[in-house]
This record gives sequence, structure tokens and C-alpha cells, in this order.
Amino acid sequence: MKKALYISRYIFTMICLITQTAHQINAMRQTVYNRQIKTLQAVVNNDWLSPPVMILNSDDVLDIGFDELSHEYHRFTYRIEHCENDWTVSQEIFESDFLNGFNDNPIENYQNSLNTTVLYTHYTLQLPNDKCSLKMSGNYRLTIFDENNERAASIEFMIVEPLMAVGMSCTANTDIDTNKSHQQITLTVGYGPLKVTNHREQISTIIMQNNRSDNTRKDVSPNLISSKGLEWRHNKELIFNAGNEYRKFEVLDVTHPTMGIDRITWDGHNYNAYPFIDEPRKNYLYDEDANGAFYIRNSDNIENDYISEYVNVHYRLKSPKISHGRIIIRGNWTTDDDLENYIMTYNDTDGMYHATVMQKQGYYSYQYALLDDKGTISVSPTEGNFHQTENRYQAYVYYKETGGRTWRLVGYRQLEFR
Repeated sequence: MKKALYISRYIFTMICLITQTAHQINAMRQTVYNRQIKTLQAVVNNDWLSPPVMILNSDDVLDIGFDELSHEYHRFTYRIEHCENDWTVSQEIFESDFLNGFNDNPIENYQNSLNTTVLYTHYTLQLPNDKCSLKMSGNYRLTIFDENNERAASIEFMIVEPLMAVGMSCTANTDIDTNKSHQQITLTVGYGPLKVTNHREQISTIIMQNNRSDNTRKDVSPNLISSKGLEWRHNKELIFNAGNEYRKFEVLDVTHPTMGIDRITWDGHNYNAYPFIDEPRKNYLYDEDANGAFYIRNSDNIENDYISEYVNVHYRLKSPKISHGRIIIRGNWTTDDDLENYIMTYNDTDGMYHATVMQKQGYYSYQYALLDDKGTISVSPTEGNFHQTENRYQAYVYYKETGGRTWRLVGYRQLEFR
């Protein structure tokens, strides 16, 4: 039985390597494969605004939660894999190299929803726990399997051992900026105690804006190289489109509208929330947002995980039809593997894009993106592009020693530009 389980999961791993799509490479991605699973979230130390990054051998805790849309118990298990810097599963190390304890553990903490129209069971797990902990830095993927040994969801997170010093700054004054629509990153990496003889082979860097994968900068050549470290200054490859503030709304009570909501209705079966109609943004207007993050809560802000209601959220974007791609809704909460669930349809009668998504009560930030015929995702032209935009930038520094078997994450820095 154990041998059959091992073989089936080995095959699953190989399929993942073959079918991994471009938008998942070089980015942490939380993905749902089972339509009964909703509201998948991974948060370190309750910091829901930041990517799930833990410090090795620290007191950091990763909380993982999701809902299954029934009150029936389902036996979910999880498997942890160490990944390389490109998110392919590490092949040259053993499980015992990165894991203390056991793999393939059941998820034992669950709670049925209380007094909700849509029935669901909320499942949670923490890392580390009494069954397993991690002892190596790097990229990790935790895959959740159902009782039929089929994958239901996956969580990607990181563990950093801060051996290299990472410095990062951002400016809106760039060499190429003629219309004040860009931001430029300056980065420094100090080797610290690690021995680097060939930085091209031993060091890999990834720079991200708001933890997005569509504009990730990987292994940009440094401008300055010394025996102590690397520097990227006035580097044109680290100039980003500034974008615009994310849109947002909050559903706290199903009996009346709250922030960003025009109205809430009941159709006899479900609650329906209608955010105010969105329009293309021609100018910059400061509005503090969460850069795609979301937070589950209700008006009382208690027992949020299992008394919050699910509502159908009706998105509307009033805009001329865009001919060179499809408009999709994007945020950290758009975790379904099937992007069709977030694609908007255009109505010629009212001149608006429409989409309906079932979401749990809480705060949501989002933006509109453009999906072209090649499957490439970019920010929609409806969002605008202004240098004043508040963005969060993440820098990840990986290291592989000479003769090393895997990439370790030895430096991490997050910067908020205002």
C-alpha cells in the first residue's frame, strides 16, 4: 500500500513538472484544483499583507486554511516538497535533508460553519507542528490531497536563512521615464560568510512587484561586482511599470452594504453583493490598498473562519471592449487553477464587462488584468500607470555552493514604496 502511494505521488510530481505553466514559474502561487475548495490562504505570523516567508530555525508559524463546501468530513492529507529556485521539485536531495518528522500527514483541525446559508467546513494546519518541521531554506510546495489521493490544492511558501545582507530602495526618477509612469529598484547583496567564486553560477536573484509573476525580473546582471558582493544601480532591467492602486471593497454584513459596495440583495438562495461600477482610471488618485491581498472577517470580527457567509460578488467594469485580449479579475485570492472562473464577459447592451465570483465575507483588493491569446497575463490598460503608486517590492537571493545539490534561500527583503 505504501509503495503504491509512493509511486502514485511520484507520478503526480512528474506530471506537475511537465504541465507547470509560465505564470507559475518564479512566483509563489496558491492553487485550488477541486471546485469544492474555496478561500485558500497561507499566512506567516498573521501578516496577511506579505508573502508567506519564514525564517529558518525561528519561531515563525505558517497558518494554512481553506473551506470545503459541505458539512461532511473529508480526510485531507498534505505532502511537502522542497523546490529549486524555479519551483521545479528538487531531485538531488532526500526528504530527510529538509524534513524533520513525517510527510503525508492528515489535516486534523476542522470546524463546520455555523448559521451560514452556504454550508462549509473550515480546515486548518500549521507549520511547524508536532508531526513535522523543516530544516533547510529554499522554496517549498505543500500539496493537499483528498481521500481519493487526488490533489485538491497546493500552497507555495519560502524559508530563508538570512546569511546574505540584502539592501533595496526604490525611486520614481528613472532614465527612461518620459511620462512619470515607472519606478526603479536599486539592489545590493553582501556575501557575508558565504564563499562566492562565480556569482553567475552560485547566486540567483528574483525581484517582484506585489509578488506578481507576470513582470518578475530573474537573474538580472549586476552593474558592480566585488569580492564582497553585488550591486544593481541605474539598471534599466529593474525599471517597473508603476501601475495604479488596487481596487477594493469589503463585505462585512449581508444585511447592508459596507465599503465599496453599492447594494446587497437576497435572491431566495444566495446573497448577492454588487461593488460600485468600475471605470478605466485616467488619473492617479491615492487610495490606501492591500496590493491584491485579502482578509476574511465579518462585522463582529470574531470567529471569522466559520461564521462568515459566502456571497456572490458581481463585478462590473464600464469600458469600451478591448479587442486584443480578455479581461480577468486578479488578486491573491484568485486561486482557482481554472482561470475561466475569473474571466469577464462583455455586454454590448450596457457597455460593461461582467463577472460573478462566490467569495467569503471580508476585505478584498483586486485589479483588472489582460489575458492574451498566448496565455500571457499583464495589467489591463483600464488600470492606468502612474509613478506615485504605492507598491511592495520583494527581493529573493538564492545560493548554491560549489558542488551543492540544491538552491538555498539566503536573502530576502521586502520594500514598500510610497
